[in-house]
Amino acid sequence: MVAESEVPMERFEELVALGLDEIPEGLTRLMNNVVVLVENQKPGRPRLLGLYEGIPLTKRGTGYSGALPDHITIYRLPILRVCSTEEDVVRQVRVTVIHEVAHHFGISDARLHELGAY
Repeated sequence: MVAESEVPMERFEELVALGLDEIPEGLTRLMNNVVVLVENQKPGRPRLLGLYEGIPLTKRGTGYSGALPDHITIYRLPILRVCSTEEDVVRQVRVTVIHEVAHHFGISDARLHELGAY
């Protein structure tokens, strides 16, 4: 487990930004009406590393307009708990960011598992 003091919130937010930067530009241009947030932990879900909440791009029809942004939330404390080093944190943040962005594109957990993406 990596101590909270080893990866303060500001550093963790930088790691999330780096994870987003690793997504190919062609895909990031397609991302629409989504915000990425960082929180310490989801109340009542202490093991949840990340969460996508919204309407995936594949489910948006012609009537989709004026909707509030989707949310991708990356949870700092659960990630720190499953990692042994800062290098592990960097890797896990990247994997979690990509996983949640995949949900924005309509890719299910089952399909991600088939692809070996987690």
